[in-house]
Amino acid sequence: MIDVEKILKEGDLVVTGRLIDASNATLLAECTFGDQSIKCIYKPIAGERPLWDFPDGNLAQREFAAYLISEYLQMHIVPLTILRDGPFGQGMVQEWIDIDVEVDLAEFFSQDDPQLRKMALFDAVINNTDRKIGHLLPHPEGKLYGCDHGVTFHHEYKLRTVLWQWAGSDLSEEELNSLVSLQGILESDESALLQSLITPVEVVALQSRIQDLIKMRCFPLPSTEWPAIPWPAF
Repeated sequence: MIDVEKILKEGDLVVTGRLIDASNATLLAECTFGDQSIKCIYKPIAGERPLWDFPDGNLAQREFAAYLISEYLQMHIVPLTILRDGPFGQGMVQEWIDIDVEVDLAEFFSQDDPQLRKMALFDAVINNTDRKIGHLLPHPEGKLYGCDHGVTFHHEYKLRTVLWQWAGSDLSEEELNSLVSLQGILESDESALLQSLITPVEVVALQSRIQDLIKMRCFPLPSTEWPAIPWPAF
């Protein structure tokens, strides 16, 4: 049985390539521990481009924070993600997900699919400003993952996504209960690690978004002051 977390945390990280379409340095790597090796994504902080609307912290920390929220919600839709040192310094390392090439993402993203709905709620919580179609990772075994969560947790409402098919729709009792549970975690010592990754203002905004979702009992609507769909959408 492969212990992916142990390999990512303690293994030797060797860069094997680069995803040239990414705006920040996104490197393919192999992580080897003993006789076991896995493929992963490595995003060094040194390769990040400054963003005018995210002046505090770094994108790698936000990627890790998004992973923690996914785990707190028990959604498990973000691939295993850690922060560690690597060949180009400290950065985010994330488990590589093989995608199902039989899935037509251009058709899939707009469907009324429970896994897409879960992703939409997750994005509303983390205030994802860049949910593109290409950030959806359908695994051959049927599980849907999402990637590229660096521009998240802004204190202003900036939700920008291709997943608007549930805008204004009522949240289910199960969804509301998961938000209440998350609210409890954020008010406890269990959230100390998360709170160390984003700014205090962003932590307060995160809690406010969750409270608003619970109070309104529905998915959020697109902002009239901010582009609702990322460009390019893919």
